[in-house]
Order: sequence, then structure tokens, then C-alpha cells
Amino acid sequence: MANTVKAQTREVSKRSNLTNLRGEGHVPAVVYGFKTESTPISVSEVDLLKTLREVGRNGVMSLDVDGKSVNVVLSDYQMDVLKGNFVHADFLAINMKDELEVLVHVVPTGDAAGVKEGGVLNQPTREVTIKVKPSDIPDSIELDVSELGMNETLTVEALKKASSYNILEEDDVTLFSVTAPRSDEELETTADEDAVGEAGDEETTESDSEETSTEDSKE
Repeated sequence: MANTVKAQTREVSKRSNLTNLRGEGHVPAVVYGFKTESTPISVSEVDLLKTLREVGRNGVMSLDVDGKSVNVVLSDYQMDVLKGNFVHADFLAINMKDELEVLVHVVPTGDAAGVKEGGVLNQPTREVTIKVKPSDIPDSIELDVSELGMNETLTVEALKKASSYNILEEDDVTLFSVTAPRSDEELETTADEDAVGEAGDEETTESDSEETSTEDSKE
């Protein structure tokens, strides 16, 4: 397999050592799964990012652990939200003949009829879980929304009819909907209600403070 990430086994160590490891451009990680005992490892963050760009988030890669090659997928990871780099990664060793359950993005195609009428396209559910062999994992699944009218929805049921993948979500889960844009009057009403609510909270707080002060003075 061309997409190989080199890894080194590591000892479970203190947080300071992990910080130093990350500072040197490595990601603390663990590999486990098919014919593989749970093993702490580290990988080059540059190599990992390069490979993920090539194979995709759900893609299969070869992990070279001290000379031993293991087929894996990136099962989980943590990122530093401020720096944008990997904090930790979990690699799942897989059997290429067995099916996996993976999350895949659902991507709309076409221009929804309701949007052409001035509506807004919403996507409350952006990913679905599918069961598929590792070699057949897609980067995403497309769903045509061109016939979606105003105040209409497309659910997982429609995706199952349009796709050959084994999708595990319930049929009634909403993927896309088109709603009418909120009018200026509705926005003003919402803003007024929010303002009234905030004022009510302030009055309640002031009242509570007065009661507390009264009770304190009695004591």
C-alpha cells in the first residue's frame, strides 16, 4: 500500500514527555484492533496530514510500526482548537475482508426548487453511518436536492433509495429541508422578546438581591 505512515512504539509516559513529543512534530497515538494488541505509538504529524489528504478521513492507510505493516483507519482523534494540530490519534487495525461502520458526509447536489423561490436550504444531519468494506469506503455520499420545494424535507429514506450503501440511520432522520426566510417583522418580534426576557431576568436578579439584603439585615 502506497499510503504509509511510519510509527514508533513508545512508553506510556508523563504529560510533560507527551508535550515534548508534540513539540518535536510527533503525535501520541495508539493502535489496536484486528490481530493487534493495544500499543502506544507516535507518528509524524506531517506524514499523517499528508496521508489523510491523499486517502481522506475514512481512508485506509498502512501503518509501519517498527517495521511491521498494519492496515488501519483513523478511528478517533483530538485536536488543539487554538493551534489546530493533533493532540492524540487512535488507529484501528482492520481486516480488509470485514465490513466496518464509518461516518460519511452527506453532500447535496443540484439547486433546490425551494431555494430558487427564496427559501433557505438547511442540513440538520451532515453525516450518516454506513456499513461497508474498507476498500469501498467513500469520501462522501451525494443526494440530489433539486426537487426539494419550500417547506419540504428529505430524509434518510430518500438517501437509502438513491444509494447502494448500507445506511444504519433510521428512515425518518431529516437530512435536508427548505424553509422560508424569516421576515423583518419576525426578526423584530424575536429581538423584542429577547429584550423583554433579558429585562425580566434583570428584575428578578434585583428582586432576589433586595430579599437577600432584607434577610441579612434581619439576621
